Amino acid sequence: MKVVRFDSAKRYQPEKGWERLSFCEEEDISIEYFVKPPKHSSPKHSHPNSQILIVLEGQLSIWTEKDGDVLLNKLDTAYIEGNEVHIVTNPLDKVSIGLDIFVPGRSFDFWLKRKEMLNK
Repeated sequence: MKVVRFDSAKRYQPEKGWERLSFCEEEDISIEYFVKPPKHSSPKHSHPNSQILIVLEGQLSIWTEKDGDVLLNKLDTAYIEGNEVHIVTNPLDKVSIGLDIFVPGRSFDFWLKRKEMLNK
């Protein structure tokens, strides 16, 4: 068994106020807790991993080419297929919190690597 304590979990901010914490970083599954600041949107992106997003607090909107914008409330869940282009937005004027589960696991530094690639 591997235990991750919230206070000592790996963490970083891909952008100001957008914090990500690693709860599980395995090859077959990874779990990331995130805090999304008011009105923040992730860049349009995709990844080969299937994703399950759970809203823990607030609201999150997920945009995909197929479905457009879909608003999720507290404890709503969305499944995003691998390689599906999407954007996750916090439409509120306050922080929203979510949990991402990736299968197979995704490298925790996904957003840092993506930022490096875009800056080259």
